[in-house]
Amino acid sequence: MFGKPFIVNTRMAVIDILEWLASGMTYEEILEDFPSLTKEHILPALNFAAKRESITKISTD
Repeated sequence: MFGKPFIVNTRMAVIDILEWLASGMTYEEILEDFPSLTKEHILPALNFAAKRESITKISTD
């Protein structure tokens, strides 16, 4: 996946799931459009984003 974090045993990148959620798609819509995913795949994507955000440093230079 070109170095992008992805969901194990799928070909879905974490960023794809996050972008779908950010665009307003619901869990149910994502699961309907991508039957290989489960809710247990979506929640770790959100957790990944939350943890990554907590370590991001903002430069004010």
